[in-house]
Amino acid sequence: MADDTSSPVIVWFRRDLRLADNAALSAAVETGRPVIALFIREAASASSMPQGAAQAWWLHHSLTALKERLQQAGGDLLLLSGPADDVLTQVAAEAGAETVYFNRCYERDERDRDIARALKQAGVAVQAFHGQLLSEPSAVRTGAGKPFRVFTPFWRALQALGEPREPIAAPEAIAGHSVSTASEKLEDWKLLPVSPNWAAPFADVWTPGEAGAHERLNIFLDQGLGNYKAGRDVPALEVTSRLSPHLAHGEISPAQAWHAANGLSNVDPAQITHFRRELAWRDFSYTLLVEFPELATRNWNPSFDDFQWTFDERQFRAWTKGQTGYPIVDAGMRQLWQEGYMHNRVRMITASFLIKDLMIDWRKGEEWFWDTLVDADPANNAASWQWVAGSGADASPFFRIFNPLLQGEKFDPDGHYVRKYLPELEKLDNKYIHRPFEAPEDVLQKAGIVLGETYAKPLVDHFEARDRALAAYKDLG
Repeated sequence: MADDTSSPVIVWFRRDLRLADNAALSAAVETGRPVIALFIREAASASSMPQGAAQAWWLHHSLTALKERLQQAGGDLLLLSGPADDVLTQVAAEAGAETVYFNRCYERDERDRDIARALKQAGVAVQAFHGQLLSEPSAVRTGAGKPFRVFTPFWRALQALGEPREPIAAPEAIAGHSVSTASEKLEDWKLLPVSPNWAAPFADVWTPGEAGAHERLNIFLDQGLGNYKAGRDVPALEVTSRLSPHLAHGEISPAQAWHAANGLSNVDPAQITHFRRELAWRDFSYTLLVEFPELATRNWNPSFDDFQWTFDERQFRAWTKGQTGYPIVDAGMRQLWQEGYMHNRVRMITASFLIKDLMIDWRKGEEWFWDTLVDADPANNAASWQWVAGSGADASPFFRIFNPLLQGEKFDPDGHYVRKYLPELEKLDNKYIHRPFEAPEDVLQKAGIVLGETYAKPLVDHFEARDRALAAYKDLG
């Protein structure tokens, strides 16, 4: 081993691709030792949640941005593939590193404990830090010391803890350290799609990386936060923060987002509180995931295990392509395909349609969203699908079935959102924009629409589908 002053330390990056408010990185830099910044590409079989295709696109660009930031500070980013315990042990041995620093990923706690044991057996110490959530899941508990299963009391308990810790500034300088093992080339990981490059439109919408995250936050604070509470349900408005993919990759921390809203004298405090509630919902989802690691694959409420799902491959494919015949659903699914993202209100509508109108198992939808969302989050994605299905903790009752016609008319009354993502309906009158199948033939002709050709006929009759779903739910009881 090298002597104490020159031996390096390893910082293992995962879902924390940032320099500012990175507790593991800051602690490593404060040791005064050289830093080996490392990102490991593990096999899908070694991951608790194998990465989806849309997030792979994001990861490529986020790692590029992280490498540039590290180099500007004097460090670099080492890219290696393989089992994390093997890679970390190998790098530590080659470099004479005695400590590995990392921030906790709660969806893989058990795997990380195994890695920590392997490192300790190899004589390498492990330092794990909190920072991916507003508060450690173990810190927010009921009076009986149990995890919360209902959000509202969880939110009250989280607030009672006081403000989240102040964010840590990015290190001004990072002393890098080279290792004998050459870094792999990011291009060789083939994270970007080709033939076809279906992610080409993403670059017009997103700027992955820490700088992009803060740019997005500043836009939201200036233009969206003031009307957040009511406007966030209107998909045609640019009111939501769109921070979710940046949070999912750790390019910004929830503590940074929370504190950035302090001192905004021109914004109603109620708007700020509502935004912070959404940050807290992410914490709540992780509380559920820590307690129930199979959140994405098993019903939280086991009484749903006997629910009689059906699966029609044609209908499922139509849903994924935005060809259900219900415009608000189809617009959402087209937005997902074009941007790797979907407005939150529309996520609930599209999920309800799949689960309750088509009677397809929520897990099919969760898998699709996991693969196609740039903000796919192991806790939020699963918890939200189970919320809509009625099978989760603090879930919406199953019998709450969204009517896609009324939802469209209420939240997109002028059809701006629908027309943006369904250009084939662009010329249709507002009266029928959410009900093209009810439009008279002359209205359809005037708008250049031929149902079943230029735009889909409804896959199902919503009211008949609703009755079928309620009957299945009644049988479950």
